[in-house]
Amino acid sequence: MFAKKAGASLVYACELSKTMYELACDVVAANNMEGKINLLHLKSLDIEIPKHIPERVSLVVTETVDAGLFGEGIVESLIHAWEHLLLQPKPKNQDFSTGDYGRVIPASATIFGMAVECKEIRRHHRVGMQEIAGVHLSNSVQFFSPTCASAGSEENVEPYTTEKLSRIPGGYVPLTEPCQVMTVDFNNLQELKSLAARKPWKLSLPVIEGGILDAVVVWFVLQLDDEHALSTSPSEETCWEQAVYPVQGLPDYSVKTGDTVLMEVCCQDCYLKIQEISSLPSKCGMDTSEKDDTLSLGNEAELCDALAGLQTTSKQDGNAQVCVLESTEIALLNNVQYHKCFKAAMDKVLSALNPSKDSQSMDVDGHGSGMNLQENQNKSFLDAAPDPLYVLDVSEGFSILPIIASKLGPVRAYSSVEKEQHQAALNVISEANHFPKETLEFWLSHLEDESVVLQRPKSDKLWSIIILDVIETSGLIQQEVMEKAAISRCLLHSGGKIFPQYVLVYGMLVESESLLLESAVQGTEPTLGFNIAPFINQFKVPVRVYLNLSTLPCVPLSKPAELLRLDLMNPLLNSSSREVKVEICKSGQVTAIPFWYHIYLDEDHSLNTSDESSHWKQAAVVLNEPLQVQVGDELVLDVQHHKSNICITVKR
Repeated sequence: MFAKKAGASLVYACELSKTMYELACDVVAANNMEGKINLLHLKSLDIEIPKHIPERVSLVVTETVDAGLFGEGIVESLIHAWEHLLLQPKPKNQDFSTGDYGRVIPASATIFGMAVECKEIRRHHRVGMQEIAGVHLSNSVQFFSPTCASAGSEENVEPYTTEKLSRIPGGYVPLTEPCQVMTVDFNNLQELKSLAARKPWKLSLPVIEGGILDAVVVWFVLQLDDEHALSTSPSEETCWEQAVYPVQGLPDYSVKTGDTVLMEVCCQDCYLKIQEISSLPSKCGMDTSEKDDTLSLGNEAELCDALAGLQTTSKQDGNAQVCVLESTEIALLNNVQYHKCFKAAMDKVLSALNPSKDSQSMDVDGHGSGMNLQENQNKSFLDAAPDPLYVLDVSEGFSILPIIASKLGPVRAYSSVEKEQHQAALNVISEANHFPKETLEFWLSHLEDESVVLQRPKSDKLWSIIILDVIETSGLIQQEVMEKAAISRCLLHSGGKIFPQYVLVYGMLVESESLLLESAVQGTEPTLGFNIAPFINQFKVPVRVYLNLSTLPCVPLSKPAELLRLDLMNPLLNSSSREVKVEICKSGQVTAIPFWYHIYLDEDHSLNTSDESSHWKQAAVVLNEPLQVQVGDELVLDVQHHKSNICITVKR
């Protein structure tokens, strides 16, 4: 529409998604351009001349870029466009215009990167402890997140993750100056075609601030033409996040001023990949030249020795069990309070069900008695307990709670993890803690129908503890959790418990322009007068997820209030709707209601999903219309809970 308004005689637009194509048709019609813009329900790679458009065009405009620039296929799209759809480019040595030439917007891009220390990135990509709630994590297991290029996993879909660094909890510390990683000219076909075939090249970044090497972060400057540019730098507020390449697999992550961060860069598969990230101590000074893809060496022998040492120590132990976890699963492993809380609550239940447990409890730490005696005690452990207690963990993803339960007495613990790699890792950890093999079993291998996970452990037995996942890491309630709780209650031993026993939902009223702008198009001003908002806002979601409340730009207008109770053990205490009165403590505009959870394993042990160490994110209901309030006003929140969905409306 901008092109037509600027005077283009013929305009074509293509969109593969049927929904977005139909939306585009409606938008074009609403802005009185129907018949003036030719909309094609096609992928650009499938456009043919003269089948779809009569002749080559003089300008292609595209915004198929992601945080890592190339991830949405801009290189492949523009190679096809230059070869099949665009007029020939203007010769570089020709300043005056004679005839028509092809051109692309954006014209070019420059990619920048820097090494950072960031606790939040670290806890999502590296397991930072050797022991969790008394369970020793064996050195024979190496945990990686899917972004680790060397993990060799099928889950390694993208070589980077993304973060909005300006809002990352705890912030970040630049360890190096920003460095130019590469440039790309979108108006040069040969350069585009050579990108994927280009040999990897090495970069070195001098360390200017000592700290812990957690990641290399990347952003770009998009040069639209000679005058206009867009930057996705962490210091700029844009719709783009930054690409993050977490550092994993090093023996030591600490760096000091004067050290050098080394990395290898390539554009394999038209993705920007930064791999082999390591650090070189300052005594082995070096310089890296991109021109010939080789290292300019100072003391060559010393540097070769240092690099050989780096390569050896950064490679995985050949005998280690590699376990690739989602970043949220790694953050969960790093959540000390979560595991301590579960251990204490499980111990309380198991002690009550087995009064003799204290004299039988496993001393897996091996203190005092010597390891051989310890192993003999553990081998005869289940034989001495003819009636073990049964624990079932059906929480989502990787969990060591069954191993923690195995430590607490005559327990037969069942894990519901599905992936063979995860099962192998749990077995290695179990063996490293000298548990008899039969104390940990994988529940799905016992089931004829895996869709019915909640069953009796044996025909004549019931569960002492059933662990359910109630809250998704996104900040929403797990689907069908109350139905699972109803089934679980029927499968519990007398005195047995569901964990958690109940959950309290908390929320507060806030003013947040950011949430408002990111949830819906606000009028016609952002779209420079074109009428787009009513159409795109049809797809507005009422609840925003994966929020970090601690860094969300917002002003609290009320104190936190309890909104709802979800009781898994006592359904009579549940209500599908509730009205909550909230007093305004600061004047402003109510734009959203962020909410989070207090998860009660029992009355004495609870977890707060908004804690700094939590692996959970928060969610927020965004109001359709902001509500002006004054200090002392009282609002009523109508809270509805139906099929794991929470709906909150505000009334005066």
